[in-house]
Amino acid sequence: MKKKLSVIVPIFNEEQILAELYQRLTKAVISITGEYELIFVNDGSKDSSFEIIQKLSTQDANVKYIDFSRNFGHQIAVTAGLDFSVGQAIVIIDGDLQDPPELIPEMYKKYKEGYNVVYAKRKERKGETWFKKFTAKAFYRILQKMTSIDIPLDTGDFRLIDRKVVDNLKKMKEQNKFLRGQIAWMGYKSSYVEFVRDERRFGTTGYPLSRMVKFAIDGITGFSNKPLVYVRNMGIIVSIIAFIIMLYALYSYFILERVITGWTSMIVASMFIGGIQLMSLGIIGEYIGRINTDVRKRPLYIVNNSNIKI
Repeated sequence: MKKKLSVIVPIFNEEQILAELYQRLTKAVISITGEYELIFVNDGSKDSSFEIIQKLSTQDANVKYIDFSRNFGHQIAVTAGLDFSVGQAIVIIDGDLQDPPELIPEMYKKYKEGYNVVYAKRKERKGETWFKKFTAKAFYRILQKMTSIDIPLDTGDFRLIDRKVVDNLKKMKEQNKFLRGQIAWMGYKSSYVEFVRDERRFGTTGYPLSRMVKFAIDGITGFSNKPLVYVRNMGIIVSIIAFIIMLYALYSYFILERVITGWTSMIVASMFIGGIQLMSLGIIGEYIGRINTDVRKRPLYIVNNSNIKI
C-alpha cells in the first residue's frame, strides 16, 4: 500500500541538527497525514549522522534510510530518495534546516488545489554573503536566458511533487543530474509558496564555489545548446576579422607599397585567437564529457546499507 506522503532528506555531516530536523519534520508531516515516510539519504557523511539516523529508525518505523558507500553528491542523493519513495506526494528538503519543514503543510495545501509541482520560492536569504546572493541570482537569470525551459527564479530543490512527476524523473537516465531543470522541462502545472530562508546554524555548506560552478555547468549543458552556438558564432566573427586583416595587408603591400610591421600586434592577435580556440574546445569538451559519462552506464550511486527493500 502506497503511503500518502514521502519526505526525502539528503544528509551530509548534519549530526548537530538531526534531532531537531526529525522533530520538526515529524510535527509538520503529522499535521497533514499519519501515512508518511521520512527517507534520509546519507551521502557519505564523515561524522555520526548515519548512526543517529539508524537510531531514529529503531524508534520510529516511518524513518527510512539509504546509506551511500561514499559521497555521490546532493542531486544523486535526492535521486536515490526518489527511486525508493512510495508516497503519492513527495517533498524534497535539505537537511540543514535552512528550508523550514513548517512550510510543508502550506505546500501540501497548494498541491491539493490541483498543482503537480509546488516550489518553495525564497524571498530572502539570511546569513549569506553578498557574493553568494549575487552569483545565485545571476545563475538563475542566465540559465533562464540560455535555456528554452521556464525554470522558476530564486527556487532551489525544496519542493513538493506529484507521484507522476517522480515516475517521469525515473525515465531520465542522464548521469549529470539537474533535477530542478528536469522537473521544469516536464511542464506540469505548478505553483509556489514564498518563505524566508534561514541561515545555516551548524557545519559548512555542501555547495562551495567549485561545486556551484559545476552545478551551473550541468544546468546549462544539460538544457541548452546555446554555448555551442556561441562557439560557432565566435569562430565566424574571428574568421571574418582575420579575412579583413588579410585583405588590408595585401592592399597595403601591393597598392600602398608599404609593409605592415609590428610584433606586438601579431602576438596579441595570436593570443586572442588561441584563447578563443581553447575556450571553444573547453565548451565542446563539456558536452563530449557528458556523452562519455552517460555512455559508460555506471550506476548513479552504490548503496552500502538501507532499511528499505532494494
